[in-house]
Amino acid sequence: MSRRIVISTVAGAVVLAGADAFALAYAGDQPPALTDSTARYAAPVADRAGSLSFTTEVTASAGVKSVKVLAWPAASSLAKKGPTAEDMAQVESARCTPAGGHTARCTYRVTVSRGDAGTSPRGRWHVAVLATDEDGRSTLDTKAADFSV
Repeated sequence: MSRRIVISTVAGAVVLAGADAFALAYAGDQPPALTDSTARYAAPVADRAGSLSFTTEVTASAGVKSVKVLAWPAASSLAKKGPTAEDMAQVESARCTPAGGHTARCTYRVTVSRGDAGTSPRGRWHVAVLATDEDGRSTLDTKAADFSV
């Protein structure tokens, strides 16, 4: 084999290794990703309380630190601007369990009393989610899922 071919092959391998390292480093710098978000609302019936449950999968290479959840009516003052990250810092957290790799399955569930249901606006609601990873990066999805009341 000529010396020129050996040098070209080695140089090519170094370039490919560098590109792979960059791709891995770049992937590690991504904010959390939300997938498979669903919301389910069950109204109170007779003597049984209702419920709202929300589930999402969060993928974060640094690990999931927190997932905040807020249900809000589409016909409200939030409709113009949507909830902000600052608004979301004050709301309740979902419970997250490992789902394999860098993914966690997060669930938020709240009981809905007859009184709460009676005073809640009717119509379409959205679920906002703020996911934060262990490195402090966050993703805000103001309409991760919808449900009707």
